[in-house]
Amino acid sequence: MVLVVPIPLLPTSICVRVRKTELMLIRKAPDAQHQVAEVCHRDLAQIDTAYGRLVYLAGLRNPDTGRYEHFGATGSIAGALDASRTLRRIHEQVFTEWIAYPLERKKADIELYISGIDQVDRYELIDAWLRLTPYKNLVPASIQGPEREKHTSDFEAILGLLRNVYGVASPNPDA
Repeated sequence: MVLVVPIPLLPTSICVRVRKTELMLIRKAPDAQHQVAEVCHRDLAQIDTAYGRLVYLAGLRNPDTGRYEHFGATGSIAGALDASRTLRRIHEQVFTEWIAYPLERKKADIELYISGIDQVDRYELIDAWLRLTPYKNLVPASIQGPEREKHTSDFEAILGLLRNVYGVASPNPDA
């Protein structure tokens, strides 16, 4: 008789197999959620700013379905749904951390994000943000009410300051 026992102190991809007097560790195949979470956390670790992580996660959400899609997700429908749920939870966690930052920290984080964008003129970027309001799409769908409003009002206050810094008089309606 073989008894497989997960050990809570070991990583989730390891379990213990006990056979009479023999004890051996075997590698258990990680489930789709675990794989996607690992890939996503690895991706997020490469992004220097909290704002950038929000942009990345919101970009994984399909605007037509609301589901999150990641290249690391399995091909099955069940695997894709598990991956979507996992990515949604990670997005919610990152957003919850972001919303708790004081305004000064958010501004510094956004400025660091902007400094990392080489392909776009700062003036054009702020002008586009004022016109297109992409920051509103960074909020997970499950976040409603005061947290959503706080994100929008904080971002618009920061944009007001950045507008002055980069000399954007008002959004360019012709752009």
